[in-house]
Amino acid sequence: MITIPRISIAHLPTPVEVLPRLTASLGGPTILVKRDDLTGLAFGGNKTRKLEYLLAEAQSNGARTIITAGAIQSNHCRQTAAASARLNFDCILVLSGEKPSGATGNLLLDRLLNAEVIWTSLEERERTLQKTFQNAWSAGRRPFLIPYGGSNSTGATAYVFAMQELLAQEYHPDWIVFASSSGGTQAGLAAGARLFGFRGKVLGISVDEPKQELKELVAQLATVTTDALREPITFKPEDILVNDDYLGEGYGIMGLPEIEAIRLFARLEGLILDPVYTGRAAAGMIDLIRKGYFKRQETVLFWHTGGTPAIFSEKYAEIVQPF
Repeated sequence: MITIPRISIAHLPTPVEVLPRLTASLGGPTILVKRDDLTGLAFGGNKTRKLEYLLAEAQSNGARTIITAGAIQSNHCRQTAAASARLNFDCILVLSGEKPSGATGNLLLDRLLNAEVIWTSLEERERTLQKTFQNAWSAGRRPFLIPYGGSNSTGATAYVFAMQELLAQEYHPDWIVFASSSGGTQAGLAAGARLFGFRGKVLGISVDEPKQELKELVAQLATVTTDALREPITFKPEDILVNDDYLGEGYGIMGLPEIEAIRLFARLEGLILDPVYTGRAAAGMIDLIRKGYFKRQETVLFWHTGGTPAIFSEKYAEIVQPF
């Protein structure tokens, strides 16, 4: 396996903790949590691991400006802005949605971290992103484009080695469950599982994508990631485990399952989830436990991918309201 350039900015290894009260409350398998919400960069999250590799690539290409895109409360954009500030890059964020009158949650942090924000619609986001890149290039700003979610082979490499990190901590759960959306985290974990001999199952709870589309995306990305590491493995969609039963009313729209999951984690374990990703993934895991999907004697590791600042958005104030 070749060595991929990396800049060490994350607090690693992140801890693994047992969740005894949540386990007892649900009466199912033993529940663990991998705390990637503690990666340490501007409230942490899974994207910090990816940015260690993505910004090393940007540096090697002589970049001076980092450009990426996401939703208004994008965790990826917030962590990209923080990493850019840390490493002395300019940062431009292309955010889809209507510009709010005030800044809360991740958007507040984007502004605090001095990121330049360009507003667009979801339908026009890709076109606006490419136009922003071209304008920055024409202005001599030496831009480097990071894809949505940091989900290319470079970013996914981070989660190949995150799997190695977990196994080095001597945890061997029967299941790893986490939020899956742009596919990079799941592709890296799937590739790492094969490369480092993980014997359990890697299950992505889809946040916004239909199951078959996400399986195809993750399989393709896991394949190109192992190719980039000079350890080629061909992944097929049927090799990838995805559950899309918990899409609710759509991306970023919180329902009663997410509210219950966030409250359970907070009130039983003092652990904060986010409304969009970990809240939905945890809701799926909880429902699967109640349905007996996991065996009682098994161990399930919930990989907490971060996103905490989004909980401070006014949009999600209902979390603390009564049902």
